[in-house]
Amino acid sequence: MLNRHGGILTIALSSIGFVMCMYYFDLYDSAVLSNWREVLVRLLQVLGTAYVALALISYAYAPLRFGVSTFQIGILFVAVLLVLWRKLFAIINNSAELAERVLIFGEGALAQSLVREIESRPELGIRIASHARFSAEVNDRENRESGGTLTMLSSIEACEELAMSREIRGINRIVVAMDERRGKLPVELLLSLKNRGVQVQEGNDVYEAMTGKVPIESIRLGWLLFSTGYFASRLFLIYKRAASVTVSIIGLLLSLPLIPFIVLVIKLTSPGPVLYQQKRVGRGGEVFLCYKIRTMRADAEADTGPTWALDDDPRITKIGKFMRQMRIDEIPQLWNVLKGDMSLVGPRPERPEFVEGLSREIPYYYLRHSVRPGITGWAQIRYRYGNTVEDAKEKLRYDLFYIKNMSAGLDLLIFLDTIKIILLRSGAK
Repeated sequence: MLNRHGGILTIALSSIGFVMCMYYFDLYDSAVLSNWREVLVRLLQVLGTAYVALALISYAYAPLRFGVSTFQIGILFVAVLLVLWRKLFAIINNSAELAERVLIFGEGALAQSLVREIESRPELGIRIASHARFSAEVNDRENRESGGTLTMLSSIEACEELAMSREIRGINRIVVAMDERRGKLPVELLLSLKNRGVQVQEGNDVYEAMTGKVPIESIRLGWLLFSTGYFASRLFLIYKRAASVTVSIIGLLLSLPLIPFIVLVIKLTSPGPVLYQQKRVGRGGEVFLCYKIRTMRADAEADTGPTWALDDDPRITKIGKFMRQMRIDEIPQLWNVLKGDMSLVGPRPERPEFVEGLSREIPYYYLRHSVRPGITGWAQIRYRYGNTVEDAKEKLRYDLFYIKNMSAGLDLLIFLDTIKIILLRSGAK
């Protein structure tokens, strides 16, 4: 019955439309879900966009045309269902009784980052039951906070108490976040807890899963070497190269009609060449020439030398600001992809002058050069442009996460998020 009147296709297109709208309005972002007022506003935006899109589709293609009453009732039903479902999800996910209870072992930078991340993000559905300090001098009774969620314990006392009876604290997971483990980690007791059903995890892995970045301050080369990531199969590399070349060719062909208008606008608004080339560091530290459409004055670095772009940088022309927001200035980099200097997705290539200084100040910075740089990347969609050493350090955390977890699925997610950023005109300078 449904199939006779195009019902299945109509339902499928409607469902895909709503899912895409919710994705592009960030309703799958845990940070947005924690703010119920923001969720309601975005739900209204989703419903409005979906209403217009489905109306246009049904008007353009008769077999998918909705009846007016059916269309309006359907939109109303979806609106009520989405609001109720999101409210129910928020109640369940933020419930302290249903949350997973975690014990964190360690007191260094990683442990503090984990505590801060968990306590600031209730939508994760995780609560800190205890925080174990690794010191034989810690007195458990003196450091208990009655009724509190954070309790300081010595490692031996915490493990022995949990080993005797899991129900005493109801711990679901133990996260080991120690800076120095030799002679301190109670391995036998942790193994006994693991055999009793308590999940024991490495702190770096948990932090990575929560944040989508690698904690460079606490990682060791051994962890990077023996972790499950950092291995790209030959088949994946062939796919990645083929996908990059294919998308680049399509992008160049689609952009050809725009080139005359771009050249005309730049020539009319700013003296100087339309294209410029700049040295960038690629895979293996090799320097290549990166091509871009000029968005700054021709003499932008005549007096200062190589410098990062700033907020409201006066060197950027008015039309250049628009082209940066729409990523039009990066169209020539598709030629770099075809040449093999770059990939479609990867760490953003940096200038040699900056790489030299950042390599001295940031540990493991050289690791980002183990893969081809990309036009877009995980750091680009998860973090702002950045113009300081601290920004570069934060972006390296995301870059290492990408290198460690490279996959076709992650590349597709980055590509879709890049389209979303371009449409919303955010994240560029």
